Amino acid sequence: MEIRDTRFLKGVTGSEGLPMPERPTVAFFGRSNVGKSSVINALIRRKGMARSSSRPGRTTEANYFLVDERWHLADTPGYGYARLAKSQMEKIAKHLSWFAGAPEVRIDLAVVVIDAEIGLQDSDRETIGVLRDAGRKILLLANKADKGRRNDIANHVREAAKEYPDSTVIRYSSKTGEGRTELLEALEEIVSVGKEKAA
Repeated sequence: MEIRDTRFLKGVTGSEGLPMPERPTVAFFGRSNVGKSSVINALIRRKGMARSSSRPGRTTEANYFLVDERWHLADTPGYGYARLAKSQMEKIAKHLSWFAGAPEVRIDLAVVVIDAEIGLQDSDRETIGVLRDAGRKILLLANKADKGRRNDIANHVREAAKEYPDSTVIRYSSKTGEGRTELLEALEEIVSVGKEKAA
């Protein structure tokens, strides 16, 4: 797979705004400041398509994009931003929990972006737990693999694979392009199977 065209569709806050479910959907999840927007922009090779908020933790919309007229990419709000008021954190957590688990939300693959430099965090585990409870297929993308000590990165990736043996773990760097080919291959498999199911 090579991505040639991506366009923004809409921001969604509830089930009424969801796009028609005939196309496979890949949803990206991740903590605030984990580099999720950079991951998406590097994947589709479009600078600024996915935007990080100037006020982390404020965005509650899931932004949908149409990729090559074949599949939907959903960019979900960042979670785990500690400086937010408790009420705002609970609001984001509630929305994410609904989006991750609701049967009316089509998610063929959930890509959870984690920080390869520091490893899995409790907020990552909570999100993964909701996705697993909903029966979602999960891929862990260990971003920032170009930063920090190489041994630490390798250990964190290995620990994530050990903790979630039923999920693929890919080392990724938005900066160097490491892992992009592997991610595209995983997406092609999901999109092809998803199109067959919809046919």
